[in-house]
Amino acid sequence: MQAHTRTVERYARGVAAAVAAVAALVLASVTGPTSDTAQPDPDQQTTAPVEAAVR
Repeated sequence: MQAHTRTVERYARGVAAAVAAVAALVLASVTGPTSDTAQPDPDQQTTAPVEAAVR
C-alpha cells in the first residue's frame, strides 16, 4: 500500500523538478558553441573540396 503524501509535498516536488529542468536548459544554452567553435578556420579544412572529389 502506498504511503499517503500531502498535496503540498507533491506540488513542491513538481516545482523543484521544474526549477531543475529550467536550470539545466539555461546551463546548456550558456555553454553552447562559441564564436571560435561555430566558424571553423578556412585554412584548416578537414575534407577535400568538391572539385577534387569529382575528378
